[in-house]
Amino acid sequence: MTLRIAFDLDGTLADMESELVLQANGLFGQTKSTPEAAADGDSDQAVAEAANENASALIKLDLTPRQQRRLWKHIESIENFWLTLDELEPGVIRRLATLAAERHWEIIFLTKRPQTVGATAQVQTQRWLESKGFKLPSVFVVQRSRGRIADALGLDIVVDDRPENCLDVTVDSKARAILVWREDEKDLPAATRKLGIGVVKSVSECLDILVKIDTPAAESSGMMDRVKRLLGLKNAASL
Repeated sequence: MTLRIAFDLDGTLADMESELVLQANGLFGQTKSTPEAAADGDSDQAVAEAANENASALIKLDLTPRQQRRLWKHIESIENFWLTLDELEPGVIRRLATLAAERHWEIIFLTKRPQTVGATAQVQTQRWLESKGFKLPSVFVVQRSRGRIADALGLDIVVDDRPENCLDVTVDSKARAILVWREDEKDLPAATRKLGIGVVKSVSECLDILVKIDTPAAESSGMMDRVKRLLGLKNAASL
């Protein structure tokens, strides 16, 4: 059986946060907001309008809504910004490409990246992935729920660094979600494993598990049973 697997990009494969910090420091000279900046009159509505999937990294920068909007406007003015990012785990994209070719996995990449000056976000992302060793990548710039996308595309597994995206996958599709959680395990949302979401500390660890999933088990068992067992979810509630 051919595995159909989707990988998120920013925070999962690509190190967007480091570049945001660099750009924020260049704009503001520091990443901590001042009392004067915090009292700039921005409303909750403005915060909502500024938020998108990539804005989660900004929380750690402690930027005001106005600073966030200014930062994103600046990012959008940088030609081919998405080509400037580093891999979070050097070499892991090339390893993914090798495994996909050897095992005939069907891989797609999902992102909500905004457009910047230069090539489209999709083309920039394709070029970035190719530069890291993944030839002819399939990239989808999406806005809908990851779960609905997984369902529409008939995906088996979705790998993401955001618990809410993994929850969407679990609730809205038959795909299995794997959360890449690099932070302290004590900060992991309590319901994650109860909801049947697998948790790994790195994409490299995730690939190790995917290889085992794709290896016929000695006993007769379905692929999803092997997924749950290898991710420690054998007794997890089935959704």
